[in-house]
Amino acid sequence: MKNNVLSFLLLGAMSLFSLTSCDDGNDYPPQGNSRLSVYLTDAPVAYDAVYIDIQDVRVNYSSDTTNGWQSLGLLRPGVYNLLDFRNGLDTLLISKDLPAGKISQIRLILGNNNSVVVGGTSYPLETPSAQQSGLKLNVHAELVADVEYRLWLDFDAAKSIVTTGSNKYILKPVIRTFTQATSGSIKGIALPAISVKGIYAIQQNDTVAAALPNAVTGTFVLPGLNAGAYNVAIVGDGILRDTTLLGVNVTVGQASNVGTITLR
Repeated sequence: MKNNVLSFLLLGAMSLFSLTSCDDGNDYPPQGNSRLSVYLTDAPVAYDAVYIDIQDVRVNYSSDTTNGWQSLGLLRPGVYNLLDFRNGLDTLLISKDLPAGKISQIRLILGNNNSVVVGGTSYPLETPSAQQSGLKLNVHAELVADVEYRLWLDFDAAKSIVTTGSNKYILKPVIRTFTQATSGSIKGIALPAISVKGIYAIQQNDTVAAALPNAVTGTFVLPGLNAGAYNVAIVGDGILRDTTLLGVNVTVGQASNVGTITLR
């Protein structure tokens, strides 16, 4: 069985395998982490443009609203036109691996370069001093290890801009947050770890994910999987035989535990 499994997997998964070993930097979250992607979107509004200067997003894992804030770092700090993200459109602000657990709040840090365009004329958006340290948004999301999540910041521009007359506009952001799990994962223990040369999630003859077990504990994770059934192939070293688990079901937002697999 070993030669057949290896020849099949190497055709479709060699590059994938090189990216997903437990010790390499890779696109998948390591064990015990969740991948969080933060998106900006907007509700319809009757302005020509609404430019918001977004400089950072910070996360708080604790109930302490003063300390414990951690910067996530934006992919592109700067000015965004909210009207570009109406009617279901959005833009990616952050994609980052975070420790699994509960996120109670996030803080949106704005810069000073905010403006609104009305009737073809641009006006500055004044920001109250109380909001210059950041806008605290309640999230209360539970991030499960080895699952990918999306968090949307739904910026309601129509409610966020207050006009006081004399062409003076004040920015008082009204933002709704919501999260969605976008994938599941398969985890387990493969022993003896030193003899396991690769672990693969296979669906319809396609190798979707690959991993190596932890060299000491044998734990492994196949993350970023869409919902469905997968065959999990554990490839041995030629002395111990390969084994395949058939029909492992993956559910979005959950980690499917296949337990301990011992090669013989």
